[in-house]
Amino acid sequence: MALFSKLGSYPNFGLFIMRAGLGVMMIVHGLPKLTGGPEKWEGLGHSMGVLHIHFFPVFWGFMCAATEAIGGLFCVLGLWFRVVCLLMIVNFVVASLTQFGSGGGIQEAAHAIELGIAFAGLLFLGPGTYSVDKG
Repeated sequence: MALFSKLGSYPNFGLFIMRAGLGVMMIVHGLPKLTGGPEKWEGLGHSMGVLHIHFFPVFWGFMCAATEAIGGLFCVLGLWFRVVCLLMIVNFVVASLTQFGSGGGIQEAAHAIELGIAFAGLLFLGPGTYSVDKG
């Protein structure tokens, strides 16, 4: 269709839209977790039990919250983008396994799986030229 024929000329803008949109949503999700304090972090950190990691739940919960909130900001900026994508993938693998482990099926884990897939694709694509790191 002629209306959309020129859109292929702007892949870096498309990457920016994906990066900014996902990053802002990660900030929205992660900021309440990050500001929730040690009690909130401990609850999040117990999710690592699905990987048989039962030590330092407060640390793991803080890392989850920081990955979502601060990693979301870095995602928007394109700063340390591939490292952030890798951390997000780990975060969403744990979230998916936690959902499955709690008796939820694919419907329960779908959101985490979808976000993990999106960040896996972005890991290979990189941040594009509209980023602090300049791809």
